[in-house]
Amino acid sequence: MEVNNKFTMNMPAKSANEGFARACIAAFAAQLDPTLEEVNDIKTAVSEAVTNCIVHAYKEKIGKIYIIGELCDNNTIRIKIRDMGCGIENVEKAMEPLYTTVGGERAGLGFAVMQSFMDTIKVRSVVGKGTSIVMTKRINRRINING
Repeated sequence: MEVNNKFTMNMPAKSANEGFARACIAAFAAQLDPTLEEVNDIKTAVSEAVTNCIVHAYKEKIGKIYIIGELCDNNTIRIKIRDMGCGIENVEKAMEPLYTTVGGERAGLGFAVMQSFMDTIKVRSVVGKGTSIVMTKRINRRINING
């Protein structure tokens, strides 16, 4: 996929920044003229990925979250979210619905939510070095009925 536009940002892994990340991605994705539903899907997936960084990657400290947004050919947005935290020991197990390492109020649905709202999701992780999530979503072009 050819990249037509791109932005990068990083932020401390704090709960207060989750909404900011969502808003930035939504504003960037607006260039593709998505429907409200498509924007909400993207925002929800980003929210889940960022929250995973905050809750799971940096358990005893506040690390950084790195986000890259790319607008690609074929009206597709690609979002990369990376941390340099503890990593995931078993990615396949972590992606199972209801699996969580934290317990309590956490439902263990983060990856399932990301998968349901995005077209693709790829997760790479190295224990002790961090996790990288790459998600894509193709935005359906709307037909202009006025000509």
